[in-house]
Amino acid sequence: MHHVNPQDVPPKPTTPPTAGIPRVEPGADPANVPQTEGQAETRTESHPDAPAPASVTWSAPRPDPEPAPAVPATKARTLWKVLFAVVLLAVVGCLAWLAVWLNTGGASPEADGSREGTLQTVETPRATPLPLPREGVKSADYAVGDCFKDFDPESLAATAVPCDSPHSAQLVAVFHYPQGESYPGAEVLKAKALEACQATKLGPAANEYQLNFQRSFPSNTSWDAGDRRADCYVSAPNGNVINKSVLP
Repeated sequence: MHHVNPQDVPPKPTTPPTAGIPRVEPGADPANVPQTEGQAETRTESHPDAPAPASVTWSAPRPDPEPAPAVPATKARTLWKVLFAVVLLAVVGCLAWLAVWLNTGGASPEADGSREGTLQTVETPRATPLPLPREGVKSADYAVGDCFKDFDPESLAATAVPCDSPHSAQLVAVFHYPQGESYPGAEVLKAKALEACQATKLGPAANEYQLNFQRSFPSNTSWDAGDRRADCYVSAPNGNVINKSVLP
């Protein structure tokens, strides 16, 4: 048997302890009674779902991004109309370009040897009329409308006479090639001279004579010397029988 030493037993208090015990006033709501530190800890441990103290701030959930504003139906229709107009203009432009290309033969200038050449079929009076007749006129100085006696298209010079005097030929068209053009070849030049003859418009006097078209164009050598013209003449096979200009 264990013997208890009276000194080991604490003396009985004369009054009940009051430290750590909340004081409850008569008629007070027990829920409003303040709790001691030990009681608060016990409440937190035994009731994990209890409301957090006022010092704790709950983090708010991240808001969803606002959706992009929808494009109004009217604005969408306007955009479609603008796009349609742009496409329509592009199509019309392509068709116009195609029409021009077809009207010009569909070939590049380099293909027919013409590039930026010019065709002259109308008589242009000289600023200073030359006295006629004139012998030894060089072919490079021939002008549309000039009339020639005893004409030889292969000669490098001829005798120019007034068109109301007997003559055998008249220059009616000239195609001028640009100076920077390389020699296109005899066949191309011959075809270009023929085009010049076909583009010529003759006057009523041409019906009074038996006339032929004659072509003259530079050789490779004369081209290198600066000759850049393809000429078309009307000539009478019977010699100097023409007494009028055959141009309008």
